[in-house]
Amino acid sequence: QVQLVESGGGLVQAGGSLRVSCAASGRTFSRNTMGWFRQDPGKEREFVAAISPSGSRLYYADSVKGRFTISRDDARNTVYLQMNSLKFEDTAVYYCAADVGGYIIGRDYSSDRVYDYWGQGTQVTVSS
Repeated sequence: QVQLVESGGGLVQAGGSLRVSCAASGRTFSRNTMGWFRQDPGKEREFVAAISPSGSRLYYADSVKGRFTISRDDARNTVYLQMNSLKFEDTAVYYCAADVGGYIIGRDYSSDRVYDYWGQGTQVTVSS
């Protein structure tokens, strides 16, 4: 069982920066692929970024590439999403997710069906 707790959301002006964090329970964190997704009310959940075990492979949605950075600290069982140059359309609830099945080359980590555990989400609001 893995529990994920997001934090760091808030209100920020367009062009600003924010870092959200996700703390995970359990002893297998270093072997998990971790992902960030977001969802705005009335819209489908959208992939944002993912990071493989050891951080050797990073995945980003085109809409955030060059602005967002995903990272992990296995000693702290935490994954981060640094968000820069925020836009109004980045406003959403951001969710952390964990895939505990072991990293598989070629697997589609942008699909929410890959992930086994989800956090409760943290609200990010970007004012225009």
